Amino acid sequence: MSNNSITRMTLEEIRAKRSRGEKSETDWARVDAMTDEDIDRATRDDPDWAGFEDIDWSKAQVVFPTAKTSISIRVDQDVVDFFKSTGKGYQTRMNAVLRHYVHEQKKRSG
Repeated sequence: MSNNSITRMTLEEIRAKRSRGEKSETDWARVDAMTDEDIDRATRDDPDWAGFEDIDWSKAQVVFPTAKTSISIRVDQDVVDFFKSTGKGYQTRMNAVLRHYVHEQKKRSG
């Protein structure tokens, strides 16, 4: 996908456009007319989708963000170093690991 076709807007900008009566620039008629085969072909041709063609998404779960609680926690330095070395968003990844642990423990006890 070309970055030239991506438009980023804040929620406030979208609301302002709507209040001025401006319509979406998305061609929804074209999207609605697409068949499953058209969508499959478009994803196969999209370089951003490369490597994801054969993933089984049938067991995927929708995850809604929840409110976060700020805490102070002591974590071994090597653990912190590892997660920080993975780049921006390391705390989110640490939370994901903990969430997975909680999920597995609930499966065991439930």
